[in-house]
Amino acid sequence: MKKIITISREYGSGGRLIGKLVADKLGYAFYDKEIIDMAAQESGLSPDFIKKTEQNLSSGFLYNLLLGSSWSGAASTQGQMSGAGQILPLADQVFNAERKTILNLAKKGNCVIVGRCADYILSTSDEIDQKDLFNVFIYGDIDEKLKRIEELYKETESAAKKTILQIDKRRANHYNTFTENTWGDRKNYDLMINSSTAGIDTTAVIITEIVKNS
Repeated sequence: MKKIITISREYGSGGRLIGKLVADKLGYAFYDKEIIDMAAQESGLSPDFIKKTEQNLSSGFLYNLLLGSSWSGAASTQGQMSGAGQILPLADQVFNAERKTILNLAKKGNCVIVGRCADYILSTSDEIDQKDLFNVFIYGDIDEKLKRIEELYKETESAAKKTILQIDKRRANHYNTFTENTWGDRKNYDLMINSSTAGIDTTAVIITEIVKNS
């Protein structure tokens, strides 16, 4: 039985709710926005700053450093130092703090973690037993996603569509910047599922049953 589940999702697909349902069914801990407060404690940055920064495109300095490539971007005038003696940009500090937080949570096991490149962070870590990890990507039909956003946030159809496109673009930019993978590429996940086909509850049941029997 898998002990660590990551949920990546398109905006409006119900991924967060599905992740919470899966966690409840399995009796697992659930982490989404809670990671912001934990990362704030790790980095010394404010939770509000992390919330605003975490999905914005940044330099990806940490990824370039891991590859051994040079970094020529403008560094922030404050913050943590890299191993090369350079000051990490604030957005990279946010990613680094969230990475450490996600690794610490995963080591405890029996958890569902939503977003924040968790699938990549954990699948590339020597500290995590890969047999315990199950990475899921949840997507949905545009009409269903529009309906959900319109109902939840009382937005018009045109506003909801704009929001979906903007947030998914930010998520993809963030993921593609800090990892060597492509957001939404099937090769990165153990399961990709259309929540519009099965519905929120059934999608959660499907994921739960696969986890129990794996």
